[in-house]
Amino acid sequence: MSVEPLKGFRELETDHCISGSLRYIYDYYQHPISEDMLLGLGEGVGFIYWHMKGTIPFIGGRANFTRPGMEGQERKTGRRTGVGVEIFQTSSSKKAQQTMKAMLEDGQPVMIMCDMGYLPYMDFGGEPYHFGGHAVVVCGYDLEWQDVLVADRDGFHTVSMESLMQARGSVYKPYPPKHQWYQFDFSQKRLPTQDELRAALKGQVEGMLKPAISNMGVSGIKKAARRIKQWPGVLNEKDLRFSMFNTYIFIDAAGGTGGGIFRYMLSRFIRECAAQLGQPDLEKCADAFMDIGDRWQAVATLFRQGWDADDPAAVLMQTIEPVEEIAELEAAAWSLLGNCV
Repeated sequence: MSVEPLKGFRELETDHCISGSLRYIYDYYQHPISEDMLLGLGEGVGFIYWHMKGTIPFIGGRANFTRPGMEGQERKTGRRTGVGVEIFQTSSSKKAQQTMKAMLEDGQPVMIMCDMGYLPYMDFGGEPYHFGGHAVVVCGYDLEWQDVLVADRDGFHTVSMESLMQARGSVYKPYPPKHQWYQFDFSQKRLPTQDELRAALKGQVEGMLKPAISNMGVSGIKKAARRIKQWPGVLNEKDLRFSMFNTYIFIDAAGGTGGGIFRYMLSRFIRECAAQLGQPDLEKCADAFMDIGDRWQAVATLFRQGWDADDPAAVLMQTIEPVEEIAELEAAAWSLLGNCV
């Protein structure tokens, strides 16, 4: 049985799960703002290197995650576009399911967090993979509530309710989704002001050049280059191979970054700001981040090659110098952007 979307809900192709899901919601409520703008307004681009004991290393290009005491990307994007955003979590699968049903029956698509490893349309080459920080929008249902329609980065997918609830209730760390869902109020929707555009640019510059901890920002890129050298000594071969594949995923467009660890999306956001602010000097910044995105893509290719190479450690060593060079280029590009705003 095919599941139809809510009336007026359009199928789109998007780049990143969070900003893409926001775009689906904004489009439904007739507030057309580009995905790049939604990401940038929320100060969603940055860098983090993280390696907790007992886990594999993580390299990511996102910033401004929602956490206690922090506004987070989703709410900040909402504030700068006149949209109220509330985020809810529950330990009760029943409550999460009932709330979702009620919202859909009321004509509200539901943005949720889930573990992509439990989504049947995801393909990980037959390997087990879990990441609970994945956002989708539930936008339709059948009358028996056996299946729902999910809007993801590549369009619509019909998913059984059983699979969806398993994905929402996953306990895999470090990002269990905790049945999280969002509610939106578009009654005061508006376009961002020029001051808000500048503030969004400045916020991301600050995060990259003056991060709260050395694992983030430009200093985090430099730390990643140093720590990558140590991976063969602290990871067994299986974990080393998986770490290289995982790093490739979180740089490449396949992992929802838009390619170049979000630098391509950042470049397009800066170009939009250049036009709206009447500042052609920002185009040079956009060009710089487009080039940096290409360099990150070259690094991603090396990590992907190392995943199934005869000697993954040897390929890994080839990534160190390019990452060091990227750190210097990022420092210069973010400084240039800071001077422009």
